[in-house]
Amino acid sequence: MAPVGVLARLKSLYSKHQDEPSLSVQTVAVFSVALTLLYVVPFYLSPTTRPSPSLSRDAPSVIRARIRAVTGSCIVSSLIVLWLIVEEGNSSLGAGLSLMGWWPIDLADIFRSLFLTAILFLGPLFERGIAEGEWRTWFRRSKLSESLSGWIGWRNYVAGPITEEVMFRSAIVPLHLLAHVSPTRVVFIAPLYFGIAHVHHFYEFTLTHPDTPALAALLRSILQFGYTTIFGWYATFIYLRTGSLIAAILVHSFCNWCGLPRFWGRVEAGEPLGPPINTRGKDDSDEASTSVGNGQLGVGWTVAYYLLLVAGAISFTQCLWPLTESYYGLVSFAVSKTGTS
Repeated sequence: MAPVGVLARLKSLYSKHQDEPSLSVQTVAVFSVALTLLYVVPFYLSPTTRPSPSLSRDAPSVIRARIRAVTGSCIVSSLIVLWLIVEEGNSSLGAGLSLMGWWPIDLADIFRSLFLTAILFLGPLFERGIAEGEWRTWFRRSKLSESLSGWIGWRNYVAGPITEEVMFRSAIVPLHLLAHVSPTRVVFIAPLYFGIAHVHHFYEFTLTHPDTPALAALLRSILQFGYTTIFGWYATFIYLRTGSLIAAILVHSFCNWCGLPRFWGRVEAGEPLGPPINTRGKDDSDEASTSVGNGQLGVGWTVAYYLLLVAGAISFTQCLWPLTESYYGLVSFAVSKTGTS
């Protein structure tokens, strides 16, 4: 448990009752842009991290070099923001670390955040776990080792979530709080830098996929900007409500593992659901067409998926506030008498 005095000091940093904010909104915007560039620009400064027609961003050498680069950027940015909190916000080191989500660590807050996210992904979890049969391996240590053994998995589930949340939640969000930006605006404005940081993938994609029409590549980037920004809204909300950087990191990793939900199409089996059906008088080709293991499932599976997708979304909206309630929350979203949050 954190000392009450530290939490009180933390909340006083951006209390609406303070006369002046520690930073101006303009200063915060400049710092946020600078930190975003600090995260992305190193990718293009070295031949080992720079994309090329012959070297994909998924190449192990590129992933390793980029992880080293963004780790350095995150360390520098965290030190800068911590200094700003202590010096400009006239804060203690402990309160600064709390504002950046590093401590205290509350396992209950982390679990509730992950549970809330799992509710939202009820449909995809049903499809992957039940329809595709993955549930048998979910809790095996070998499956986790397999997912993290390759550099792509390490980037997607470990290095990416950690560095992105450190930069775009732990560093950028506190700056907005020091400027007394309202919690609702922080949720919707701060993640825009997170979305913008992914726009450079358009250049990478056109470079490594020269045969893809420019319009298709542009639409792909717009879609990516859209869903990364929407996720940023959610991650920022979790961060503000729980004050936990670890919760935001684990939610990020979980969402990367789930991927975008299916919004159209039919659910299919990922592996055989039973032995081939042997029917007299039919040749091998006929037996193959009637096999249960050919990936075809009845329409009921698809109906169940979309029902769970809707049920999960509805339950998510109902559980959003109670499951993110925390003693360590950084802000209050309660509506005041003036109508502002």
